[in-house]
Amino acid sequence: MENITELVDFIVRQLSQHPDKINVSSSQTENDVTVTVRAADEDLGKIIGKQGRIAKAIRTIVKAATSSENKKYYVEIKSIDEK
Repeated sequence: MENITELVDFIVRQLSQHPDKINVSSSQTENDVTVTVRAADEDLGKIIGKQGRIAKAIRTIVKAATSSENKKYYVEIKSIDEK
């Protein structure tokens, strides 16, 4: 789980103009892991991409990297100000 969090963190920081404002965390339940990306409002568009293409690509990478695990991984992208 930590490796996936680090992977998402690396990808998102490369896309961001304000990498110091990026916060990536993960939470786990019995069968699910949620990786939450919090970014500055001005970076959300770059992380999500046109029509959500970059966000979908990040989710595809996470799915491919965790295909051998018996858990389902979710990636949520939120504003820093959002709770």
